Amino acid sequence: MNFQVSQQIRQSQSLVMTPQLQQAICLLQLGNLDLRAFIENEAEENPFVDVRVSKGEQDYGRSLALPSQSKGGSASDDFDYIGSRAADNLPSLYGHVSSQFDLMFTDPRDRMVAEVFLEALEPNGWLGEEMELIAERAGLSIEDAEEMLHLVQRVEPAGLFARTLSECLSIQVEEKGLMTPLFRSLLDNLPMLAAADLNGLCRVCGCTMDELKPVLKELRSLNPKPGTDFIYGDVTHREPDLIVSRGAEGWQVDLNRSTLPAVVVDEDKAQKVMHDRTASTYIGERLSVARWLRRAVEHRNQTTLMVGAEIVRRQTAFLNDGPAHIVPMTLKDVADAIGVHESTVSRVTTGILIVTPQGTFGLKSFFSTALASDTENAASSAAVRHRIQKLVKDEDPMNPLSDDAIAKVISEEGTHLARRTVAKYRDMLKIASSFQRKRAAKLAQA
Repeated sequence: MNFQVSQQIRQSQSLVMTPQLQQAICLLQLGNLDLRAFIENEAEENPFVDVRVSKGEQDYGRSLALPSQSKGGSASDDFDYIGSRAADNLPSLYGHVSSQFDLMFTDPRDRMVAEVFLEALEPNGWLGEEMELIAERAGLSIEDAEEMLHLVQRVEPAGLFARTLSECLSIQVEEKGLMTPLFRSLLDNLPMLAAADLNGLCRVCGCTMDELKPVLKELRSLNPKPGTDFIYGDVTHREPDLIVSRGAEGWQVDLNRSTLPAVVVDEDKAQKVMHDRTASTYIGERLSVARWLRRAVEHRNQTTLMVGAEIVRRQTAFLNDGPAHIVPMTLKDVADAIGVHESTVSRVTTGILIVTPQGTFGLKSFFSTALASDTENAASSAAVRHRIQKLVKDEDPMNPLSDDAIAKVISEEGTHLARRTVAKYRDMLKIASSFQRKRAAKLAQA
């Protein structure tokens, strides 16, 4: 057997995620106000960075036509390449739990029952309906519903699907393996803790203050509302980042320059202090960072405008006739049209608001899949959600529409819809169940 030693030269390309590239990716997800705060923070640490915001009137001169695409290894391509390989944004609470249920429940019947619990999940992570109502909707006895509740409470993060604060915290304590008789007694007497009656707690728990303090420290590390870490609801209370207006050549999109910050690099200051040899290394490094930040912000602005313009181009029916006319559109549709990765579009649309003649919306709200339809023009899930909102708004408060009734109405209009889909969309829209709506109407009447 002969052994030979040889050398080979091989060239390969690998991704190096530097702090600066990570920073550029983060900028894609920031709205104008958050971007300004970020740049101002950088300016405090870098003497060559300044932030400026236009104080004049809006500039509506940007045409709907998309900026030309550079395809030759540009900086934009580099940003997109990096972004396509970075971690995705946090999913919604509903999507996060639903994906876990898909793995937990392989039996179709169990998965459908779990969906009933998911439909009752509140944005804070607690269960928002009484167990009797959930059991009725799922076709279970109370005993079987309680058993299923213990199963769905195994999802992460611990504490979801709790009915009370004590139960929410207990689930987390059990998951950490910290439950002791003292901890259990403390959780059973949370009102005394809320009243700051520590001496009373020591009496009912049968412990000393020194024994109680470490348990209280552990208690403070728990999350009483585990659902709030996820994306939920809208953020239309702040200034928009993009503006849509009708111009002579059709719909136009522009960045909201009244809130859009710009990075200004103080080159003159750098030149004045560059002669100091003892600080030349520091000056050069800070100046390089300032220039990089300016390029990163410019890239963020260009990408935001490109994505917004393509969305507007596809959603002209919405602009003309309202939310009921939102057409199906996916991240891939927009990404392919403007030549970037889907993850880049996802990041840009996460925190950006756009003001239109129909109101202010998050860019994410325009993405929806097509639903089965009897017509050639399939309705989007976003348009169906708007239809559900209108049906509930126009219903008789004392005789509200059930999920089955809403599903029947929309299906008769040509879009096939299941009751569980209505329940899911109603939950997303923060619309109470028909039982809760009727109860609220009775209370209001009383």
